[in-house]
Amino acid sequence: MGLAARVLEEEGLSTVVLTPTYEFNRAVGIPRSAAIEHPYGRPIGQVRDPEGQRKVLLKTLEVLEKVEKPGDVWHLPFTWPEEPKVTDWQPPEISPLIKFYLEDIKQARQAEAEKGIKK
Repeated sequence: MGLAARVLEEEGLSTVVLTPTYEFNRAVGIPRSAAIEHPYGRPIGQVRDPEGQRKVLLKTLEVLEKVEKPGDVWHLPFTWPEEPKVTDWQPPEISPLIKFYLEDIKQARQAEAEKGIKK
């Protein structure tokens, strides 16, 4: 997202990045960040909550009006409604991309583990 935001900004289009990792975005030079305390993969909100998602999107768009200088971060007034211990952070099914590369990932981890043992 950051690279796309920078390219769009260079072309004269204002952008805002909705992110749970605003420190990283600030470090890499994202012009405007809307920080949100939501889990990765769910920055807009919970599944099947269109009203909550709409509120997040509208607040995110407000950042375009409120941020005064590049690199500013606007903290949105939302927190995830569940305790981290009980939140189902992962989708019920493995993503198609991970599924496709799962064997390669396992082999790479095994090779890395073996390399560590040989040292």
